[in-house]
Amino acid sequence: MIGAVSSSTAASQHDDLDRHARERLAKLDAEALPVVDSDGPSTADPSLLAQFDAMAGSRLIDVHARRMRDRGHGYYTIGSAGHESNAFVAAALRPTDPALLHYRSGAFFLARTMQAGGSLDDGLRAILLGMFASTADAASGGRHKVFGDASLAVIPQTSTIASHLPRAVGVALAIGRAKRIGVASRWPADAVTVCSFGDASINHSTAVGALNAAGYAAAQGLPLPLLFVCEDNGLGISVASPHGWVAVAAQRPGIRYFYADGADPDAAHAAAEEVAALARRIRKPVLLHLRTVRFLGHAGSDVESAYRGPGELTADRERDPLLALAARLAVPGLARRYADIGKRVESMAAELAGTPTLRTAEEVVAPLAPRDRPAPQPRVPAPARAAAFGDRLPEHAGPMTLAQNINAALVDAMAARPEMLVFGEDIARKGGVYGVTRGLSQRFGPARVFDTLLDEQSILGFGLGLGVSGMLPVPEIQYLAYLHNAEDQLRGEAASLRFFSNGAFTNPLVVRIAGLAYQKGFGGHFHNDNGVAVLRDIPGLVVAVPSRPEDAGPMLRSCLAAAAGQGQVSVYLEPIALYHERDLHEPNDRGWLGAYSPDDDLPIGAPRLHGDGSDLAIVTFGNGLRMSLRVAHRLAARGIGVQVLDLRWLAPLPRNEIRMAAERTGRVLVVDETRHSGGVGEAVLAMLVEAGYRDRMARVASRDSFVPLGAAANLVLLGEYEIEAAARELLSG
Repeated sequence: MIGAVSSSTAASQHDDLDRHARERLAKLDAEALPVVDSDGPSTADPSLLAQFDAMAGSRLIDVHARRMRDRGHGYYTIGSAGHESNAFVAAALRPTDPALLHYRSGAFFLARTMQAGGSLDDGLRAILLGMFASTADAASGGRHKVFGDASLAVIPQTSTIASHLPRAVGVALAIGRAKRIGVASRWPADAVTVCSFGDASINHSTAVGALNAAGYAAAQGLPLPLLFVCEDNGLGISVASPHGWVAVAAQRPGIRYFYADGADPDAAHAAAEEVAALARRIRKPVLLHLRTVRFLGHAGSDVESAYRGPGELTADRERDPLLALAARLAVPGLARRYADIGKRVESMAAELAGTPTLRTAEEVVAPLAPRDRPAPQPRVPAPARAAAFGDRLPEHAGPMTLAQNINAALVDAMAARPEMLVFGEDIARKGGVYGVTRGLSQRFGPARVFDTLLDEQSILGFGLGLGVSGMLPVPEIQYLAYLHNAEDQLRGEAASLRFFSNGAFTNPLVVRIAGLAYQKGFGGHFHNDNGVAVLRDIPGLVVAVPSRPEDAGPMLRSCLAAAAGQGQVSVYLEPIALYHERDLHEPNDRGWLGAYSPDDDLPIGAPRLHGDGSDLAIVTFGNGLRMSLRVAHRLAARGIGVQVLDLRWLAPLPRNEIRMAAERTGRVLVVDETRHSGGVGEAVLAMLVEAGYRDRMARVASRDSFVPLGAAANLVLLGEYEIEAAARELLSG
């Protein structure tokens, strides 16, 4: 019987845990049957002995991480102690199966390292490099402590609240989809995706949505070889999960559920083998509810005795998975083996203590957004284009609307890029709410153009998983307002993957979003949303806003080329109110139509200048472009020369061109249809000031308000009258 655990401080609980393991292993050694080979436990099952090494290595590196923290070394103390039974899951899978790991999956990572032909020391070194924020860390290059390695098919995850689960569903979807559409995948055709997460995270909306999406896919008969592993230690930091709750919450329609106790090595090993084989055979989602314990608190500064009683801590010590496996092995030499691994960890940590770290801001941000101009879209043979478009090529159709140009550009891109998929709510049979994707499904089939469930987190997650697997996903978010339910999939997952993997992993992605305001007589704020600040705040994300029809194709092709060539993540924000607009200044003047070009693209960040007037420069985008051109036309009739700079790209903003437009005229008016606070115009004015521009400048923007229904919208949205009045005032001095 293990003695009661005394109340301890965060500074000593790791030493207590290590001391207890050494004492218990020594006792088990003494009780074990002798073996002929005095060098070690030769009668032990080699596979179980490998799991012991992985579990012991994970435990000892957690202990040493806290010792490093006590000495002022190392940067990370969230460990895997108590969760080491996840090593059995690694052993049941293949080293080519893509893995998205919970931050307590250290033993899994070490087991996979050895399974793939590496040594335990290789895995320990990789983890220590992450703890030291070393530039030699293969997972992140010193940017974060994560489990990740492209050679091990371990996709690095920074998630702590299950935000990686939607991507995992997408990776599983990609395995079968690649085979179906006949393109290469990063994963073997018979691979299984594994995704681990904690019990408290199962309550998060992201996890609920991902589990629902997996079951939904299974109900539709889609291949989805996915193994969820809920590592249940019963705690979310200091809050206990209700007894039995995880077993209830984890059981979902369409997902096969299994339970195993990590403190029972035979049961855990057998369950891991069963679920991995089942997911591989039936190509459907399976969930393993793996009961674990948590040692050393949530992180190094967490003193468990502040919220857990001695009885609870003692009960957990009695369920130690490492010691349970040692008792199962029942061979001598394990205490010495454990001590030897501990010495290797200490020696390795001392060796790596002075390893180089990131030294300059340029080094830190280097992976964020490569800006080399990528290769243009592949040319499609004329017969293939003719087959895709039918009887009439779009460049021969005469001037077209914005929506028609986008549609033609999507058709051309899908004909040129067989790995490209378009998906979202209502985009296939219906062709989208505004008809922008009309005909795509009929031309390219349901494997490449498909409707999804109504869940933006899952739609983006599909895209993330498909992209990291080798495809070119183009998901559609039906309205900008709907993105806000799911924007962390862009901020915390999509845009951060290249950064936190040091470029080893990317998820090429072009997210089409119907957005902005000025829809007359329709929708209210859910269909008229001008909140783009959240997009501009994401490092490395490209935000494109095509306004003129002739810009739509080149801008889309640029985003697709950057995604395919550099793994770029872009948002292609389409102004709804301009989709079907035809006229500019007068009814039936057809001034808002534009010709389609199948070949043109342009550099990301390049604006377009309209006019060459020398009296005033207007800087704008989106619906603001049309309004500003109308105002410029009226001012020209009074002899006032205006040039209008269409930003076209909200991220990155074209800094030099903005400054040059202002300097050419000495007067600049920023016309910003987004909100006065947090809008794009703030950034443009700040940019001018930083560049040293001191001449006359002004800004007009929409009010700080949601957009109401009907004519009341005109009371808060920026209008032409305000633009013209501001221009006149600026010109008058």
